[in-house]
Order: sequence, then structure tokens, then C-alpha cells
Amino acid sequence: MANHLIKKTLLLTLAALLAGCASSQNQPEVNRLTNQVGKLNTEMRQLTRQATALEQQSSLNLNSSQGAWLLPATKSAVLLKSEAGEVRLSLSHVESEANGTRATLHVRAAGDRSLPAFSAQIEWGEMDKTSGQPLQVNSQTQQVSVRESLLPRSEIAIPLRLSNVSPQQLGYVRVHDILVTPQPVSTQP
Repeated sequence: MANHLIKKTLLLTLAALLAGCASSQNQPEVNRLTNQVGKLNTEMRQLTRQATALEQQSSLNLNSSQGAWLLPATKSAVLLKSEAGEVRLSLSHVESEANGTRATLHVRAAGDRSLPAFSAQIEWGEMDKTSGQPLQVNSQTQQVSVRESLLPRSEIAIPLRLSNVSPQQLGYVRVHDILVTPQPVSTQP
């Protein structure tokens, strides 16, 4: 009981001291510090979400022998060994659109190689908030094709239309089955 009374007295004394510090002449400084603390808290929450997503992405890719998992919240690239050689994959411009989400998939050849014509399967969906694992129930897929270019290129940006999921719901994009597209053989002498 005495311990509880001491704590109450200390809290009341501390509150009185803080009230004195927050006098009208110090109010602008207190407001500025309060705003800075709020901004720092927001940044810390964002960094925590990004670090958690990066850990999930690393875990998914570590356990995957086919394809690569991209979690939009990580804002980081993933390396994938494919039939088209080693490529670096990343997402950008994840934005809302009428019936879902649009994003840009960046595919970059490792080293100084150029990208061949290829096709790939794109799967997307939500993550289970409890387990942190991809939800396969409502996942969707589409195939993308990249045609051969007249000039060699080491990077390409592929626009994606990810329907039926908002940017806030989009938990993952999985790229798999990258297959080189055979080019027609020229029969000219």
C-alpha cells in the first residue's frame, strides 16, 4: 500500500514538472518535439514492416527451388536462376487501378549479358496475416511474353495488371517458369 502511494506521489510530481515545462513560452518547442516523435514513430513502423517482409521474402526464396517470390513491401530485388540465365527481379510503381493493382516488373540480366526473348508465369495474391505465408486460395496467374528486340537489352520493364487485389492486399508476386522463346531460323542464303 505504501509502495502504491509513493508511486502515485511520484507520478503527480512528474506531471506537475512536465506541466511547468510546457509553459506558453515553451509550447512551440514542445509541439515541434511532439511532431518529430510522431514522424519517428511512423518511420519506425514502416521500417519494421519492411524488415518483416524482407525476412518473409528471404525465407520464401530460400525454400523455393522454382521461381522467385517478390513481396512489394520489401522494395528489394531477388536473383533467380532460369532458362534465360541468372536474372534480377524487382517490383516498382505498385498502384491502385480500377479493378485491382498495376505494377512494373523489372527483369535485368546478370552481368553484361543481354536478355533473350522469353515467357514467364506470374502469380499473385495475399499473404496470411497470421502465418506470413502466401494464400493460395484466391491466387491468380497470367503469362507474360517478352519478344526479341532489334537491339540487345540487359533490362526490361514489364507492366503488370494484377486484378481483384488492391495494393494494400497484394502480399506477393511470384515469377516462375521463365522459358526462352525459340526464334525462327532465317532461311535466306
